[in-house]
Amino acid sequence: MNIKRAKEEIKDTIAAYLLKDEFGEYKIPAIRQRPVLLIGPPGVGKTQIMEQIARECEIGLVAYTITHHTRQSAVGLPFIEHKIYGGKEYSVTEYTMSEIIASVYDRIRETGLKEGILFIDEINCVSETLAPTMLQFLQCKTFGSHKVPEGWIIVAAGNPPEYNKSVREFDVVTLDRIKKIIIEPDLNVWKEYAYAQNIHPAIMSYLNIRPQYFCTVETTVDGKRFATPRGWEDLSQLIQVYETLGKKTDRDVVGQYLQHPKIAKDFANYLELYYKYQDQYQVEEILSGTIREEVCDKLQKAPFDERMAVTGLLLAKLTDGFKELKRMNETMTLLMAQLKQFKKELDGADVHALAPAMILESIGAELESIRIHKKESGLSDRRQDHIYRKVKELLEQYVQQMKARSLQEKEDSWNWLRQQFMEKSDAYEDKKTVCGERLEHAFDFMEAAFANGQELVIFVTGLNTGEASVEFLKEYNCERYYRYNKELLFDNQENEMKEVLGK
Repeated sequence: MNIKRAKEEIKDTIAAYLLKDEFGEYKIPAIRQRPVLLIGPPGVGKTQIMEQIARECEIGLVAYTITHHTRQSAVGLPFIEHKIYGGKEYSVTEYTMSEIIASVYDRIRETGLKEGILFIDEINCVSETLAPTMLQFLQCKTFGSHKVPEGWIIVAAGNPPEYNKSVREFDVVTLDRIKKIIIEPDLNVWKEYAYAQNIHPAIMSYLNIRPQYFCTVETTVDGKRFATPRGWEDLSQLIQVYETLGKKTDRDVVGQYLQHPKIAKDFANYLELYYKYQDQYQVEEILSGTIREEVCDKLQKAPFDERMAVTGLLLAKLTDGFKELKRMNETMTLLMAQLKQFKKELDGADVHALAPAMILESIGAELESIRIHKKESGLSDRRQDHIYRKVKELLEQYVQQMKARSLQEKEDSWNWLRQQFMEKSDAYEDKKTVCGERLEHAFDFMEAAFANGQELVIFVTGLNTGEASVEFLKEYNCERYYRYNKELLFDNQENEMKEVLGK
């Protein structure tokens, strides 16, 4: 299955394992809660989905790469304990608590989250001395003599043998005690993640042209040659930072991330052309409504890679706008919640004892405490953390302005704050209008340059893939998007039917 389906399967497993009966006991006893074992290529996103799952389920997460551990750190260190059996004293070997189990208890104490996921990566690549410990861990949920705390679900991950010569096969006894999920790379699913993570548009458009290079491993006489989703994501971040620094991402740099000479060379050449097209085709001009006939004529005669690159440039610029709109909406939603809390506390406060600005300042401080807790507990990602920071910054600005204006009366304070919020709301509506106009202009250009060609299919598919664009299109009624999307859906169904009938 693909990584998206695997994520949903793990979330369903967590929901089932953590469900309690009327007596507060888990409906599926811990002994019957099979560990989940993910087997898939390196870099496909196994670790990332664990972080996402923990945030979305609001539970703790402790993650270990077990190949970094010795038997002593996993099991604990031995020590001599004196015990009496049958009236006679004996020296007995005991073990200190496993570092891994101790980390779970530390996480519970630090975050207050009593339920969570213990994630062990590369579990099938351990040393010979640690292998029995891993089998015991999967079968009995213990490290040494210490059990994984109740309410903590075990998820492990490993690579298939073709990716790692150190892989050890599990025996039937172990496999019969786990939930095994085989993960296959899926470019279309990865694109959804990639749009949300701001993967560089050159990479997105390149993989539309060369989907076979998304995740590939080849064995040659010179060793392994490979390109993985992790490699593309890390390369994307470097390209973006290099652009900020004014540095060039050449073939040598690309090859440091895509360790497949053919793919590295091909992408480096494409990236150079991508920058060239960025200069030649003024995308901002197109999105503002200016369509030049000579540009359309040139594109109609251009190679497929060039047409795809321009399509990708348009999608990237539109997506930037949709993402900014989404951030504005999330900021306003969180800000509104704080202002509602302010109104509630303001109505119940003695205005002479507590000034309105002090109430708002207290709400801001509480919001900051929540932000810090979410960040340290792993319950928020960077984007969510930035939303909290932005709202806290706005509240601080409002507090300073209220003090400067000497707003002491309840009604005056609330009316002023409500006006500030309405200005944010108006800015959001203006931004949404601009995004809609730019989308219509993009369709104008696509139709003029490509008619009903494959480029338009890629364009509409790209709009369907990005979370921010999908949310925007739920609110904005774009007739051409729905028309082309319907035609695209019909064509896909027709092709699927032909495949079925042809078998």
